[in-house]
Amino acid sequence: MGTQRSLLSLPIDDLDRILYAVGPRWERLREQRLLLTGGTGFIGKWLLATFLHANRKLGLSAHIVVLSRRSEKFIEEFPELRSASEITWLCGDVRDMAPNAAGNCNFAIHAATDVVAQSPPAEILDTCIGGTRRVLDSMVGNAAACRVLLVSSGAIYGLTPAGITVISEEYSGAPDPLVSDSAYGEGKRISEILCAIAASERYSLEVSIARCFAFVGPHLPLDKHFAIGNFIGAAMRGDDICVQGDGTPVRSYLYAADLAHWLWVMLFDAPSGRAYNVGGTEALSIGDLAHRVNSLLGGKGKVNIAKAPLPHATPQTYVPSVERIAVELGLVPSIGLDEAILRTARWAQHAIQD
Repeated sequence: MGTQRSLLSLPIDDLDRILYAVGPRWERLREQRLLLTGGTGFIGKWLLATFLHANRKLGLSAHIVVLSRRSEKFIEEFPELRSASEITWLCGDVRDMAPNAAGNCNFAIHAATDVVAQSPPAEILDTCIGGTRRVLDSMVGNAAACRVLLVSSGAIYGLTPAGITVISEEYSGAPDPLVSDSAYGEGKRISEILCAIAASERYSLEVSIARCFAFVGPHLPLDKHFAIGNFIGAAMRGDDICVQGDGTPVRSYLYAADLAHWLWVMLFDAPSGRAYNVGGTEALSIGDLAHRVNSLLGGKGKVNIAKAPLPHATPQTYVPSVERIAVELGLVPSIGLDEAILRTARWAQHAIQD
């Protein structure tokens, strides 16, 4: 993999891979306007970078309206964007977005949310629901609007019972409404219902839903609440990798370039009122993931798992079935987990050196 950087410092080969994978669908954006909320988060960075890359490479003359609570700080981090004439920046909370703030946008990707572990549950719930209402109101009242993609979450399924190794879109489980930690999952469930209502009440507006699981790739924080990011950061520093629990929960991870590719295809092609799981296919425990990261990156520290598993306990699984998106939209992972970890670490090392 080359070390050349382009647009938001993402590797140019990843940007080109997405450009060619989305292919002729980019023409849907020619001379169109796109609203992107949460444009400065992990997913938002990938969507913004790939939009700019496609817009300039293909001469689409498209425009993107980016809403973020930290737009000014973001532009300071990436000053090249200050002169990007195809971007209009909206600084503020998605819950306070005026109905006409985005102008006559033809498309919208609603990726703004609040998943910070320290945020109060009521704040998380209100951001999910209130933000989705604002985005939909701005599109439903807009004669030019045609398609909306909601970035939802696998958290809508709640905790999976024993015996379920992968979660399909037909699974009818849900978060426990009496547990405050369910605020994010419940907020996303209500967001999906609001999207279904908007699609049914205005037939010219098509709304699809991406239920996102876990990801790895450039721009993933290495010191926040993402386990795989923390493991990569510790291994790169030569520190011990600390697993807070018993290491038995099972997860899978999709590389961020595949994530961006899938979301763009969903925006253009996913049937209205249809939800798709978005995530990786290789399942492994958090403990195994820690050892895997340490081995791949040549970590000098040890893997410390805080707790011993309870006898006869069933590991909690958070792994999506991605059969629907493969069959209906032809989307499958192109980068395996080992390569995804190596690419993430390689990018982070160059970012540190730069």
